[in-house]
Amino acid sequence: MTTDIEIARAAKKQPIQEIGAKLGISADNLVPFGHDKAKVSQDFIASLGDRPNGKLVLVTAINPTPAGEGKTTTTVGLGDGLNRIGKKAAVCIREASLGPNFGMKGGAAGGGYAQIVPMEDMNLHFTGDFHAITAAHNLLSAMIDNHIYWGNELEIDERRVSWRRVLDMNDRALRDVVTSLGGVSNGFPRQTGFDITVASEVMAILCLSTDLKDLERRLGDMIVAYRRDRSPIYARDIKADGAMTVLLKDAMQPNLVQTLENNPAFVHGGPFANIAHGCNSVVATTTALKLADYVVTEAGFGADLGAEKFMNIKCRKAGLAPDCVVLVATVRAMKMNGGVAKADLGAENVDAVKAGCPNLGRHIANLKQFGVPVVVAINHFVKDTDAEIEAVQDYVKKQGSEAIVSKHWADGSAGSEALAKRVAEIAESGKSQFAPLYHDEMPLFDKIKTIATRIYHADEVLADKKIRDQLRQWEEAGFGNLPICMAKTQYSFSTDPNLRGAPTGHSVPIREVRLSAGAGFVVVICGEIMTMPGLPSRPAAENIRLNDAGEIEGLF
Repeated sequence: MTTDIEIARAAKKQPIQEIGAKLGISADNLVPFGHDKAKVSQDFIASLGDRPNGKLVLVTAINPTPAGEGKTTTTVGLGDGLNRIGKKAAVCIREASLGPNFGMKGGAAGGGYAQIVPMEDMNLHFTGDFHAITAAHNLLSAMIDNHIYWGNELEIDERRVSWRRVLDMNDRALRDVVTSLGGVSNGFPRQTGFDITVASEVMAILCLSTDLKDLERRLGDMIVAYRRDRSPIYARDIKADGAMTVLLKDAMQPNLVQTLENNPAFVHGGPFANIAHGCNSVVATTTALKLADYVVTEAGFGADLGAEKFMNIKCRKAGLAPDCVVLVATVRAMKMNGGVAKADLGAENVDAVKAGCPNLGRHIANLKQFGVPVVVAINHFVKDTDAEIEAVQDYVKKQGSEAIVSKHWADGSAGSEALAKRVAEIAESGKSQFAPLYHDEMPLFDKIKTIATRIYHADEVLADKKIRDQLRQWEEAGFGNLPICMAKTQYSFSTDPNLRGAPTGHSVPIREVRLSAGAGFVVVICGEIMTMPGLPSRPAAENIRLNDAGEIEGLF
């Protein structure tokens, strides 16, 4: 079987200037990185303000399983399908993090014949955006410690420095560290740690900012430490916001690439949906909406994480409203939710499919709470049987929705044509009545309970007095109108990754809360979720190398 990387390497790419021309972007407004990728200039983006928006389609999925769901592949396939049926469509997805690429999750360019290229570049250094975010974040870290070293004019309490360092790699050894050992010349020892770059508030800010001025303001609003009287220290107090903006100047410009079928795709930003808000940048999405009649974007992991945050954070902050939601599921994942082992997924098992469908049903019901029409895309695998597919479609019909088989992985846009036609019909119908799940004025803890009970279907939220007091203090300080960004396992509606299906009767324990004042949300860390992942026992990096022809092998 031809691998994803072999398919991508054989692609007949068009010069990036030709891709830009399809959206009306002149060559003068592109900053090329080689022949097949470019950044779109800030001046051009600023000139689009008066144009009407196209239709916005969100692609999300059921809770991920080892069987695979194919959310990005479906996003790309649907974008190609819409172009195939005569619509002017663009795709908007996130950039890939090096951590998962060298760990076990893999990349973020799609797969089969529904991919974005250049796949190898996208999954590695790409245009350097993540490096810029890492550098800007760690510049602030260095300036905080340097300020303390040279007299601590701001009277920072060294025990209450909340700003950690970041690295775009899975490295569990850095989760909890002590810095500045080695004597007086190295500063004052303190306990801190590293998060992965995609969990950085700088990443979230880049993805939620509308322009460079907004970016600098948000960077300055970040709280990095506290004094002994618990008053906050902001990044602007450290005088880091200007230099950080300079480092992020080019990274703020969205990246333009193409699908295998030479349709335009914006790839920009990359916050994880289990520990951040999980959507591509506002500037990329809003730019695409001004240039295309249809924009297909995705939100990370399952709809309980990525889609919930897309609706409650990104749409709320950017004034966006999706016209249709596509919920991706596979027959294989239904069987795994129904109790079938991964090794046995190839055998027909209609009963297991039916047993696993409640997870899909829960996501359908959750998404409908936002007032947006939902259609299910069955991402087709070659061993799926007609009886299994029919079982999914029958179940979805009983939930008041519809499920359409899409074969984009094997057939590209020809395989997603039926899905594209139905999505276009729904988007044009005007039936979307989008509204976030909670209003800004609701108390922070009530917002958390709303997500836990209405999305996770938990019985209760467990939070000790220290956490509740912290939330009340933030409300008194003027942060009570912020939305909530839940950080929890992506594998379950609960905080237990092994609890599959559609569990009820569970609790949501809160371990920690963090105020992301610059990004504009409160992060709620639940269960055992880690903001710095570790590598598996056999990381993917063991199989990645250059062959004798200088080509990358083992990436996918």
